Amino acid sequence: MTRATVVDTTRLGARRGTRSTPKGRAVDPAALADVRALLGDAPRRADLLIEFLHRIQDAHGCLPAAHLVALAAELKLASTEVYEVATFYHHFDVVKEGDARPPAITVRVCETLSCRMAGAEALRASLERLGLSDARVIGAPCVGRCEHAPVAVVGRHPVDGATVDKVASAVRSRRTEAPATEAVGYAAYRRDGGYRTLLECVSGQRTADAVVAELETSALRGLGGAGFPAGRKWKIVRAEPAPRLMAVNIDEGEPGTFKDRHYLERDPHRFLEGMLIAAWAVGIDAVYLYLRDEYAACRALLEREIAALVREPPCALPAIELRRGAGAYICGEESAMIESIEGKRGMPRLRPPYVAQVGLFGRPTLEHNLETLYWVRDILEKGGAWFAGHGRHGRKGLRSFSVSGRVQKPGVHLAPAGITVRELIDEYCGGMLEGHTFYAYLPGGASGGILPASLGDVPLDFDTLQPHGCFIGSAAVIVLSQHDTARDAALNLMRFFADESCGQCTPCRVGTEKAVALMERPRWDTALLAELSAAMADASICGLGQAAPNPIACVVKYFPHELEA
Repeated sequence: MTRATVVDTTRLGARRGTRSTPKGRAVDPAALADVRALLGDAPRRADLLIEFLHRIQDAHGCLPAAHLVALAAELKLASTEVYEVATFYHHFDVVKEGDARPPAITVRVCETLSCRMAGAEALRASLERLGLSDARVIGAPCVGRCEHAPVAVVGRHPVDGATVDKVASAVRSRRTEAPATEAVGYAAYRRDGGYRTLLECVSGQRTADAVVAELETSALRGLGGAGFPAGRKWKIVRAEPAPRLMAVNIDEGEPGTFKDRHYLERDPHRFLEGMLIAAWAVGIDAVYLYLRDEYAACRALLEREIAALVREPPCALPAIELRRGAGAYICGEESAMIESIEGKRGMPRLRPPYVAQVGLFGRPTLEHNLETLYWVRDILEKGGAWFAGHGRHGRKGLRSFSVSGRVQKPGVHLAPAGITVRELIDEYCGGMLEGHTFYAYLPGGASGGILPASLGDVPLDFDTLQPHGCFIGSAAVIVLSQHDTARDAALNLMRFFADESCGQCTPCRVGTEKAVALMERPRWDTALLAELSAAMADASICGLGQAAPNPIACVVKYFPHELEA
C-alpha cells in the first residue's frame, strides 16, 4: 500500500465519522462466558482458532452462531474470519440462529474406493433405513483404515469391518470415543535404548554434517508422496536464517494410505526421536505436529507420550505443539497444512517462495511426513548403506506399502523398494481373495493413476511409474479384481476430488465437478474429458487439481474396452 493510499483511506474514515457502537453482530454475554470457560487459560492467539473451534464443537456437538461471534470478539478477529474457517472444514457443524442442532451422534461411513469395494454404499443405505435414534448417518471420505474396509466411525469410535449390527450396537451403547491404542511407551522406549542416538547428536559424538551425510548415503526420500531427498532438504533449510521451524505432516488423507497411523500406533517415540534429531541437525526452534482429526486414538496417544517426554526430557527440547486437523484432504499439501496450522482455511499457497524459505509464520520451515522421520534412528544406528542395501530391480531402500482391496492380507507391508505389485500380492499379501483374479491396481492412492494387471511387473518406486502415466506417491496400493471396473474406480476418485477441492482455483473447483458429470454419463466424451483434464493439469494451483485427471487418462489408455457402449 502506498503512502498516498493510506492518507486517502484515513480521510475517507474521517468523512464517515466514528461509530458509537461496534460494527456487526452484538456479542451474546452467555455465549461469551461459555467461550471463555472453554478456552480457559489458553493464549488468545489467532493461530489457535481451529483448536478453539474444536473445543466448542466437542462441548456442544456443533458451532452455534452466537459462539462464533463470541469467539471472534475474544480473539479480536472479524466474525467473517472465524466463520469462513469454521465452514471450510468438514468436521465443524455451524448452526445459525433458529436452526436445529445436529443429532448427538454422527455416523460417518467411508465411501472412498477401498470401502466402496467392500460394500460401503449398501451399508450406508441400510443404516439410513434403520433410523438410529438421535444419530445421523453421512458419507465420508477416506478415514485411513482401508485395511479394515468397510469402516464406519461412530462419533470418534472407528468400527472396523463395519456391519449394520456393529454400528447400531455402538450407537445404542453410546460408544463414541476411540479406544486407547497399545504402543511402546516412553519408559519402555528409553529402557530399550531409545533416545540414545539423539543424545549422541546433542553431546557432540555425532555432527550435523555427518548425520546429513548418512541420510544422503541411505537415499532416503520424502515418504509422504513428493519423494524429495531428505538429506538435501535438511541442508536447504539449515542454510536459511534463524529462527527456523518444523512442520510434521500426519494428515495422511490420500485414499488408501494408512502407514503413518500404523507406525504411530505401535512405536511413537521412534518417530519422535527422528523428529528431534532432524530439529537438532537443522537448528529448529519449534516443531508443529499436524494430525488428521480422524486419528483420535493417535491424538490421545501423542498427547500422553509427548507429555511424558517433556516431563523427563533426555536433553533440551524445542517447543512441540500438536495441532488437530478438522477434516480436509487438501491439508495434506504442505502449504495448505501450514495455512491450517496458522488458524486459516487450508488453501495452498502459490510458489515460489517455497516453504523451506518462507513457511510457517513466514519463517524457513522443514516439512516432513511421519514415516520419513520414523526411519532416521535406524539409518543412523545401522548406517545409510543398510537402508540403501534393500531394494529390487535396481532400486534402493525400503517402502511401507499400504495395501487394500481384493487381497487376502491387506495392511502395511514393509518391502524392498522396486518390488512389483505382483510380487507384493504373492509374497506379502497372501495372494488374491478366493474367487478374485488380479485385474488392475492403483500404485499410489487416488492421485497415482490406475494400471492394468498386464503392467503388474513394473517396479514400484519413485520415478518408475511416470512413463506409464502414474506415480507411487505415498505407496498406497489398491488392488482390483475382475469384479471391479477401472471406470467405476475413476468415478469414485473424481467424486472424492470434487468434494475435497478447496475451491481456490477455478480449473480444480469447476473442473472436478464437470468431470464427475461427464463420467456419470453412459458414454464418455473422451475428447471433452481430455480437453478438461489438460486445463486442470496445466492451470490448477496445487497437486490436487493437477493429479485429479490421472485416473481418467489411465482408463482411456489402458481400459478402453470398459468405455465401449
